[in-house]
Amino acid sequence: MKKTTIKTIGFALLSMTLLAACGNEEASEGADKGDKKEFKLGMVTDLGSVNDKSFNQSAWEGLQRLNKDKGYEVKYLEPKADSEVEPSLLQFVNSKTDLTWATSSTLADAVTTIAGNNPDAKLGIVDAEVEGIENVVSVSFKENEGAFLAGVVAASMTETDKIGFVGGMEIPVIQRFHAGFEAGVKAVNPDATVVANYVGVFNRVDMGKSAASTMYNDGVDIIFHAAGGTGNGVFNEAQERFGNGEKVWVIGVDKDQSLEFGDDVTLTSMMKNVDNAVYEISEKTAEGNFPGGEVVSLGLAEDGVGLATTSDKNVPKDVLDLVEDYKTKIISGEITVPEKP
Repeated sequence: MKKTTIKTIGFALLSMTLLAACGNEEASEGADKGDKKEFKLGMVTDLGSVNDKSFNQSAWEGLQRLNKDKGYEVKYLEPKADSEVEPSLLQFVNSKTDLTWATSSTLADAVTTIAGNNPDAKLGIVDAEVEGIENVVSVSFKENEGAFLAGVVAASMTETDKIGFVGGMEIPVIQRFHAGFEAGVKAVNPDATVVANYVGVFNRVDMGKSAASTMYNDGVDIIFHAAGGTGNGVFNEAQERFGNGEKVWVIGVDKDQSLEFGDDVTLTSMMKNVDNAVYEISEKTAEGNFPGGEVVSLGLAEDGVGLATTSDKNVPKDVLDLVEDYKTKIISGEITVPEKP
């Protein structure tokens, strides 16, 4: 298996309106039609929504930027059941889409099947390492490194020494979030306890809200979620409690979730620059440089993960300075962050 790294092109999240009027399968307009190049990009989400305020949305924003900047045609599909994943990927392949993205490790088997049956198609998958297939590029993130920094913040700011982690499914990518977060907490505050709950799905807001309610009732004052759309329920619970005069925090994931859920409950967010990775690899492919067969691995050193630039709204300078110290040690190799809890 070949591994490589790329330098992402910045942290700024360029928020663009999703084209609700166009529906799931419509191309966004973006650049003037006269400037549009004959290059087509497709994206198949996990079983969540492209508007999940998290991972899928970040990937879609990367494609929308390419539509605006380069005039590429971009479309997405949202399978609602496992049985719809392969047909969704195949729909793009059969329509001669130049590069089709799958935005979850849970789609890896489907990507492997479609790629094997269609060797001339080009596919990309995020959060998985599909090995030995020359027409698939894989993008993985060192979530454990970014989550470690989130753990440093949580450990420094908890008032109860009880901290929560809400995960989607108990799969390697989410375990990396959990392991890094807990390691960061313990490095700063060995007396703190991290309570974890893997709810089993990425698209159940109600289950995220219930998990958060249980944790807050048990004395947890900060919850870090890595649960996609399910994590929106964690924020909903925190917002309700804030409205009732209770101060609790959520640490967001993938995107700067304070932009969606506000500074009253968002302590910080652990960023995965999915939009930048999807943008850059898609652009390379359009230029004839498809990195097929490679695993592009992005951590702190590659600017692939980190904390939101808005963290200073709620996190004191001394804590952010501590975060920088740990970041330096991780990049230098002085600290090796575990990948499993």
